[in-house]
Amino acid sequence: MADFRIIISDKNTGLAHQVEVSGSHANSFIGKSIGDVVSGDAVGLSGYSLKIKGGTDKGGFPMRSGLPGSPRRKILVTGGVGFKSLVKGMRRRKTMGGEEISSDISQINMVVEEYGSKSIDELLGGGAGEEGTNEESTEEVA
Repeated sequence: MADFRIIISDKNTGLAHQVEVSGSHANSFIGKSIGDVVSGDAVGLSGYSLKIKGGTDKGGFPMRSGLPGSPRRKILVTGGVGFKSLVKGMRRRKTMGGEEISSDISQINMVVEEYGSKSIDELLGGGAGEEGTNEESTEEVA
C-alpha cells in the first residue's frame, strides 16, 4: 500500500500546504504522470483541481518529466530538474526517477490549477494560527 506526502502550492498566496495521504486515496495517484491534472478530492480539497509538478522517491531522487515510466535511471543532463550547471556546456550523469507515479514515490509536488469555493486553510484545518499557540515558559532555573 502506498503512502504519499503531498505538497500543495498556492500560486495566489505563495503558501505551500503539506498533506499525508494513504490507502485508497493514495492509490488514485498511482499511474499518473507529471503534468496531469487531478481532482483535489483525494487530499481533502473538494472543488479544487491540482496539477502534478514533480516529486521525489524514497531515496530522495527527483522525478523528471520526459523520462517514461517510473524506475530510476542514470541519464546525462546539461541542466534542468536535479542539476544546475556551473559552467556553460557542462554535462553530468545523474540518477533521476521517471515521470510516472508509483509506490516508490514518497513525495508529490502539486500546484493549484482551479480553486474551489472555500479556502485551502478552511478545508485542511491548518494555517498560521496553530503555530502561534504554543507558549514556551521563560522561567530561569536558579
